[in-house]
Amino acid sequence: MMRADALRNRERIVRVARAVFTEHGPDSSLNQVAQRAEVGPGTLYRHFPTLQDLLVAVIKDDVAALCARGQALLSDASAQAGVSADGALRAWLRAVAVHATAMRGLVATQLASWPADGALAACHEEITATGAALLDHARRAGSAPEGVEITDLLRLANAIGWASEQSPGDEDLIDRLLNLVTTTSARGDTKPNRPRHLTR
Repeated sequence: MMRADALRNRERIVRVARAVFTEHGPDSSLNQVAQRAEVGPGTLYRHFPTLQDLLVAVIKDDVAALCARGQALLSDASAQAGVSADGALRAWLRAVAVHATAMRGLVATQLASWPADGALAACHEEITATGAALLDHARRAGSAPEGVEITDLLRLANAIGWASEQSPGDEDLIDRLLNLVTTTSARGDTKPNRPRHLTR
């Protein structure tokens, strides 16, 4: 079990790393994190031997929060607590799109390959399982057709996040693009030979 002081150091390092990654993106370094967190290089390397290890720790924390948000939306929708099944799915997909833009796109870059193994495999599985539960609830409520797959919706949400990064002054872009996606999905327009929005 990690000692209290070691745990505090780790939490501070992860918190500072998120800020550094947000500011510097792929140009971030462990030295920048150590200096800002006011810990020695040895302390940082004991917790995170490489920059990738530190980035994964930050992403895992964010994914846990994202999945907790999805479970809360699902609970509210299931209890009919002012949230519809399709509204819960859409709200979560929006959170996924915002999440994809975190730290100058580093989250999307790391998760884009949907790894079958490795450190981020569990993150992929958690996100997919959370989204699948929300989609299944929407499908049972009649607001999502059988042909819609959660992996496709997640790819679209990540693409929407990327598009919003390219137009930082357009604050409504994520919502407009999500409206296109969710409207198309809701009416069951999923045939492969028909024009599709945002699939490229």
